Amino acid sequence: QVKVVESGGDSIQAGGSLTISCKVSGVSGRTMFMAWFRQAPGKEREGIAAFFSGLSRTNYADSVKGRFTISQNKAGDTATLQMNNLNPEAPAMYYCAVKLSGYINRPLRSYEYEYWGQGTLVAVSC
Repeated sequence: QVKVVESGGDSIQAGGSLTISCKVSGVSGRTMFMAWFRQAPGKEREGIAAFFSGLSRTNYADSVKGRFTISQNKAGDTATLQMNNLNPEAPAMYYCAVKLSGYINRPLRSYEYEYWGQGTLVAVSC
């Protein structure tokens, strides 16, 4: 059974840095697409970073390019999102999403993904 668990959410000040993690279990040895989405109250879920382990390829939303970095550990079961120079924003849930099979045309679109975690909360204050 595939399980996705996020961790590392916190409350920090604008301009600071934070790293959040996503642990995937039940997928030993498989290549996969992994992505991070965020959703603030009353807003749509937004794809911000994606990683394909088979090609070590990354995709980023324009809003985070140059500030956020997605990476995967050697075991292939954990994705981290390093967030630098964070902008002030309302508290948002950051979700990790995984797709195990097939191909993805739009890596930052939520409908592409099969498995989701429960999210981790990030709040950035002025």
